[in-house]
Amino acid sequence: MTKTGPNSRRWMVAGLLLASVSMAVVAGGAVWGQAPGATEATSHAKALSKAFRTAAEEVMPTVVKIKTHSKMQPVARRAPQGQRGQNPLEGTPFEDLFRGDLGGQFRQFMPPRDGVGSGVVIDKSGIILTNNHVVAGADEVTVELFDGREFKATDVKTDPQTDLAVVRISGAGDLPAARLGNSDALDIGDWVIAIGNPFELDTTVSAGIISGKQRELDKVQRGNFLQTDAAINPGNSGGPLVDLNGEVIGINTAIASNSGGYQGIGFAIPINTARWVTDQLVQKGAVDRAYLGIKIGEIDNELAEQFGAMKGGVLVNEVMPDTPAAAAGLREGDVIVGFAGQEVKGPRSLQDVVERAPLDKKQPLKILRDGKPQTLSVAVAAMPREYGVVPTSRTAEPPAEEGFSSDQTGLHVTEFSPEVARQLGYDAKLTGVVISGVEPGSLAHAKGLSEGMLIRRVGAKNVSNVKEFEQAMKDTSLEEGVLLLVRTPSGAQTFLVLKATS
Repeated sequence: MTKTGPNSRRWMVAGLLLASVSMAVVAGGAVWGQAPGATEATSHAKALSKAFRTAAEEVMPTVVKIKTHSKMQPVARRAPQGQRGQNPLEGTPFEDLFRGDLGGQFRQFMPPRDGVGSGVVIDKSGIILTNNHVVAGADEVTVELFDGREFKATDVKTDPQTDLAVVRISGAGDLPAARLGNSDALDIGDWVIAIGNPFELDTTVSAGIISGKQRELDKVQRGNFLQTDAAINPGNSGGPLVDLNGEVIGINTAIASNSGGYQGIGFAIPINTARWVTDQLVQKGAVDRAYLGIKIGEIDNELAEQFGAMKGGVLVNEVMPDTPAAAAGLREGDVIVGFAGQEVKGPRSLQDVVERAPLDKKQPLKILRDGKPQTLSVAVAAMPREYGVVPTSRTAEPPAEEGFSSDQTGLHVTEFSPEVARQLGYDAKLTGVVISGVEPGSLAHAKGLSEGMLIRRVGAKNVSNVKEFEQAMKDTSLEEGVLLLVRTPSGAQTFLVLKATS
C-alpha cells in the first residue's frame, strides 16, 4: 500500500521542483551553479581578494606588539570619617596596600598594571610609530616583533595632543619598514585594512572602507580623524590602517562603542598628520607648533546671521595681546574663512593648517569683517610651551549690588569693579558688566549663562557699565537675536546669541 501522508506529499512536491529545475538547467544549456555573468563576477572577487592578501602580506611583517608594565605606585587617599587612624584593610590579605595615617590620609599603593597595544615599524633602524595612550605612564615598554623576538624600548617620545608616540629599539638589525602613503588622497568608500593585535590575538587583519573624514574626538586635542568600518578592537591601538597598495594611510586609535568592543565605527589618525609629528619627535623629541594667538569658536546658524557669514569658517572670540594675530590686525568678531590658500571649515581645520605653517613667513588670512571680505597678512610664530594653560577659576560669587534686570532674557547684571575683578579672578583692565543672577528657565539660562560671567559686548557695542548695557539691550531686538560677547573667570571667551522663541 502506498502511503500518502503529509510528509510524503512534501517530498513529492520537492521532487517535482527539483526535476523542473534540472530540466530548466539542461534546457538552458548551462552548467549547474554557473549563471550567466558568474564567471566574470567571480574573477572580480578573486582580484579584490588578491589585492587584500597582497597588501596584508606586505605590511604584516612591519606590525609589532607593544607590551607595557607600570610598577606599583603610592597614591594618597583620605580615610572615611570614623576610620581616621585606622587601616581600612587591616586583617585582610591586602593590609600592606595601606600604610601610614597622616591627618586622616592613607598612602595607598596602586597595584602594577600591564597593557598591550600595537605599533608599526617606520624605519629599518628600529623606529616604531604607535599611540601615546598605548605607552603613556609605562615604566617599561617591550616590543615584540613579527618574528617573535622581543626588545626593551631604549627611548619613548610622545605627543599627547595628537595621541602619537615614537618608540625606539636597538640591536634588532635591519627591520622591514612599512611604506607610508598619502592620507589626503583618500576618499569615502575606499577599501582599507586594519592590522594589529586585538585581545592579544597576534597580527589580526580586518577589512572595511573609509566611512568618514575630518572627524573630531573630544579626547584628542588636535587633528582630524579618518573614520572606518574596518573592525578595530582593544589592542588594535597604534596599529596601521592600510590601503590596497600596501601603504599605511592611518594609525588606528579609537572606537565609538557603548560596550568597549567593536560596533562598526573606528577612528585612525591620518598618516600625513602622523608623519609631521613623527619627524619632529625623532629629530627634536618634541613637537613645535605655529600659532596665531586667538581664541576661536564654531559658527552656528544664529551666529552666522549676526555676522553676515555662511555657516562654517571660524569666529574669533578673542585676540591675545603680543601675538601674530594682534600684529596682523585681527579683531574680535572677525570670521576666518581661509589661511595660506586653504579653505577654513571649522576650528580643527584652522588649527591643522596653522600649526604646520612655516614660522615667520607671511601668509594670507582671509576674513569676513562686518560681513565684508578682507585679506590680512600674518606671520605665525612658534607656540610658547605654556600657551593655552587655563588658570584655576575662582568660586566667589559677585556681590549683590544694585544693577539692571532684564525680564525678557532673565539676566541681572551689576557693575564690574576692581574689587569684583579681584574676587572673581578677572584682569582688572577688562571692561563689561557682571552677571549677578540668572532666572531658571529663561533665555539666558538656556544658553548656559551663569553668575560671575562677564558680558563685554552687546550687538556691535562694547559695554563698560550697567547704563551702557541697558541702553544696548534697548537698541537690539530679541526677535532678531541679541549678540553677546561673554567671558568666564577661567579665561574662556565666546560669542552667543539670545533669541526669543516663537
